[in-house]
Amino acid sequence: MAKNLYTEYQIKELEKNSNIIHASERSITYKAEFKLKAVQEYKLGKSPSQIFLENGFNLDIIDKKLPVRCLSRWKETFDKYGEEGFLTERRGKGSTGRPSSRSLSVEEQLKKAEARIKFLEAEVDFLKKLEELERQALKKKRF
Repeated sequence: MAKNLYTEYQIKELEKNSNIIHASERSITYKAEFKLKAVQEYKLGKSPSQIFLENGFNLDIIDKKLPVRCLSRWKETFDKYGEEGFLTERRGKGSTGRPSSRSLSVEEQLKKAEARIKFLEAEVDFLKKLEELERQALKKKRF
């Protein structure tokens, strides 16, 4: 993560760039298309700074070292996951978790599926109870 904090003015300037999804005082979220294009250009021999400059970034705002760090991280992601690595979220709520390093037997797959079904059924039951409680609360409120 960047050590420098972006000011409101810098954030607005960054968000004008079509290659950025979002900018905050601590981070910049880049579009997947830009990451892929940057990695491809980097592999063709362009420098990280040159790639960022050609795509409308002001290195005085983002820091001259940021392109090198980003390209290093993005190249690693591309080498490991390919193009799909930029299109799939692997962190937070969008993540499907760490993939299992071993293949599961049919019995293990069945147990896992049954556990998931039980969990989803419990979730549905919970939501039904919640809706019923909300209905009851609305009825009491009306009287």
